[in-house]
Amino acid sequence: MKTRYRILIVLSVLLALGSDLYAQYTISICQQKVEANYPLVKKYDLVEQSRSFNLKNANMAYLPQVTLQAKASYQSEVTEIPISLPGVNIEPFNKDQYNAVMQVDQVIWDGGATASRKNMIKKESDLEKSRLDVDMYAVRERVNQVYFGVVLIDKQIEQTELLLKDLERNVNKINAYISGGLANQSDLDVINVEVLNAKQKETELKAGRRAYVSMLSAMMGINPDYSSTFEIPQDTATSFEIRRPELIMLQIQGDFLDTQRGIVKSQLKPKVGAYIQAGYGRPGLNMLNNTFSPFYIAGVKAVWNLGGFYTKKRDLGLIDLNKKSVENSRETFLYNTNLQVVMQSEEIKKIKELLNRDDEVIALREKIQKSAEIKLGEGTMSVSDMVHEMNQLDAARVIKAKHEVELMMAIYNFKNTTNN
Repeated sequence: MKTRYRILIVLSVLLALGSDLYAQYTISICQQKVEANYPLVKKYDLVEQSRSFNLKNANMAYLPQVTLQAKASYQSEVTEIPISLPGVNIEPFNKDQYNAVMQVDQVIWDGGATASRKNMIKKESDLEKSRLDVDMYAVRERVNQVYFGVVLIDKQIEQTELLLKDLERNVNKINAYISGGLANQSDLDVINVEVLNAKQKETELKAGRRAYVSMLSAMMGINPDYSSTFEIPQDTATSFEIRRPELIMLQIQGDFLDTQRGIVKSQLKPKVGAYIQAGYGRPGLNMLNNTFSPFYIAGVKAVWNLGGFYTKKRDLGLIDLNKKSVENSRETFLYNTNLQVVMQSEEIKKIKELLNRDDEVIALREKIQKSAEIKLGEGTMSVSDMVHEMNQLDAARVIKAKHEVELMMAIYNFKNTTNN
């Protein structure tokens, strides 16, 4: 029992290790890893921190505002009492005066200015994030290009390996024919040349694959694993609904302009507050007391700046113009994107039709090659002609593999254009 238990432990460890030996990637996993590794993603946290700091600063408007002031002055003249009373000595005022005052102001109602400012800070932060979303979304297209580059090369390598198997099979046949006196060494050389050409092509394709995998790994921020497999996407569903982040950004931009409208309106309202002023100086509030003394003043005040009414109409008009500009940008974006969607949709239809033709061509080419092999065995066809037919079949298969990848690329370009 102990031995069996140990074997199970070893097998489980090997399976756990083996699961990481060959990484399997999908296009969505690669997009997520690239976005997580992209340097711009760090800016999201910076925008959020800036938003938090600005909101806290805006809330400070509700706290008491403390002002300290001290002054000393000398006057060329002071007020004099132009009367004299018997037995009363009125001391003249000092020409040097001193004053130290602390004033505390408390907002009671600011006409909605602070609330409008906080709302603008939030919208400004949302707008900055939406711009980051647009920049991050553009990275997807680059990921798609590199990912499908790997997939296309894998398809080509697969077809090259299939060609090598056919060639090796025919090498064995030619050797048998040579033994039977139906072929000679030159016929074998023709086949061997094609084998070498196929192997050279395979070497070039594998080198290209390494370059693409290295680039994609660098984008994901990981060490390249050239044994990794890349799945061919199977999600072929498409929708003509456009849900691009640019539309969200333009919507938030319009909302941001609405917050500016709120600030303009808040500037037209009166502000009400309370204050208390405490000080120490000579003279104090009692001008007849010529000694240093403390004093205080408390009260409420209302301030209404009417200057905002002079520019209200033009300020609101400018905001309306900016909103119309945003709406025009939205319409222009939708117009151009819809044109792109139509073109990409037609491209998908075209490639699907080509794939149907590819199947027919391959089926006929397979029949021709089998017939050529029979004729070769009968001695009615040369090895060169048979090799030509093999190359034609290989070319048809490569074209189909290319169209399969191009179809998925076209579908994902469509998805990228519509964000579906």
